[in-house]
Amino acid sequence: MNYQNSLDYAKQLDQQDSLSYLRKEFHIPTDKQGNEWLYFTGNSLGLQPKHTQKYIQQELDDWANFGVEGHFEAQNPWLSYHEFLTDNMAKIVGAKPIEVVVMNTLTTNLHLLMASFYQPTKTKYKILIESDAFPSDRYAVQSQLEFHGYDANDGLVEWKPREGEELLRMEDLESILEEQGDDIALLLIGGVNYYTGQYLDLKKIGELGHAKNCMVGIDLAHGAGNIQPNLHDSNVDFAAWCTYKYLNSGPGSLAGLFVHERHANRKDLPRFAGWWNHNKETRFNMRQPFDVMSGAEGWQLSNPPILSMAAIRASLDMFAKVGMKALREKSEKLTGFFEYLINQIDSDQIQIITPSNPKERGCQLSIQVKNADKSLHKKLTENNIITDWREPDVIRCAPVPMYTSFEDVYRMVVVLKKLL
Repeated sequence: MNYQNSLDYAKQLDQQDSLSYLRKEFHIPTDKQGNEWLYFTGNSLGLQPKHTQKYIQQELDDWANFGVEGHFEAQNPWLSYHEFLTDNMAKIVGAKPIEVVVMNTLTTNLHLLMASFYQPTKTKYKILIESDAFPSDRYAVQSQLEFHGYDANDGLVEWKPREGEELLRMEDLESILEEQGDDIALLLIGGVNYYTGQYLDLKKIGELGHAKNCMVGIDLAHGAGNIQPNLHDSNVDFAAWCTYKYLNSGPGSLAGLFVHERHANRKDLPRFAGWWNHNKETRFNMRQPFDVMSGAEGWQLSNPPILSMAAIRASLDMFAKVGMKALREKSEKLTGFFEYLINQIDSDQIQIITPSNPKERGCQLSIQVKNADKSLHKKLTENNIITDWREPDVIRCAPVPMYTSFEDVYRMVVVLKKLL
């Protein structure tokens, strides 16, 4: 697009935006004087949909009115509540319903999945991650290596950017697998890198890993509700994601899990068990031997927290009405306009390290501030602009298509330019 650097043009884009009405569906935080924040941290915690309270209140009312009978008598019976989320969540990540379940939290799900899909041998035991993976992923795979008796320093293989670069190259992953593929049992890769915002080709990663008989897992913490990962078609073995970022389900809310359909009926896979992944037809006949359920539900452990699921349902219902295709289209326009405005700033102090190709990024731009400390981020906060600082020198900004306007983007860059 041929963008223009003016407030009138930003307002024009908002007037032409078919999704602009969504902003009114969210609570926008304000300062003490009632001025709305410019909120660019949906990649850390999404804003609250206004109807979330109603969804949670329904379950509180049913708890008050029915007590334990709410499992069966509630307006949305609790016993099968997680099933209300499955279809909409599957559409968001591009999966079949049998491949998806909402349960636990992200790192817990990664550990449960690795219990099944990380099966090291004496010679094929290493785990490959991107070098700047989110810390919890690194800690998780290091602990898995150590749990199985391996040296984490020896067993961890890192896919790194080239010297002087910030982004990962697929040909470098291919080279690593050519050289060490016979030693690598598992690839666990962040589908969208938290630091740079780079959106990786999941299907290609799956192909490269499987060609060397490696299992392939994806962390979609910064991808679910942001990009269209098309998990089923990507053919990766498993994936996990949180829901409190782009999926707007509230702090610490439950996570999602994907297991490819080809593993749906594999009862031979080792796994941890609990009564919620036991056959639901005989679950309450307490003396039955364990009979694992098919599909992603076969990785559940415990009955789910309904209040958290109610918040997730409130958000997923919004996504179902809008659709990821329309959100992605707006996302690309938002980051395109944002990138254009940043590049208009005449300063050698900043540069964007996120891929310039909109197809290779989500709704995030990572702005590197040369020779910086956290002072610029603090000054933005003092101007009611909420961004995310990541050491050593990056400000992460996420213009989320559900509630960020083009005018928000324009006003943010005006302040940034002034501060620089």
